[in-house]
Amino acid sequence: MSTTSDQLGNQAKEVTDDLRTMGGTVRDAAREKLGHVGKRASECCEHARDKFHGAACACEQFVRQRPLTSVLLAAGAGLLLGCFWKAASSRFGGGDGK
Repeated sequence: MSTTSDQLGNQAKEVTDDLRTMGGTVRDAAREKLGHVGKRASECCEHARDKFHGAACACEQFVRQRPLTSVLLAAGAGLLLGCFWKAASSRFGGGDGK
């Protein structure tokens, strides 16, 4: 004849076993998902690397074909960035604004 405390102990053991099993299932599912995420991240990184390499090659080709235009574009970009830098530093108190 089983007492109430024995029944509670048995039920607690069953719940513990069930939770342990569920935890293992969740762990396995999480590992599988992380594997997929890691693989996808690797693919995205490789794709971005290929895109960047293609852009760098196109840029290099442009500079070789049009050196004067490239120098003028670089000078214009530098002037524009310098103006923005000066305006930002005088606006936010980062310099004397001269």
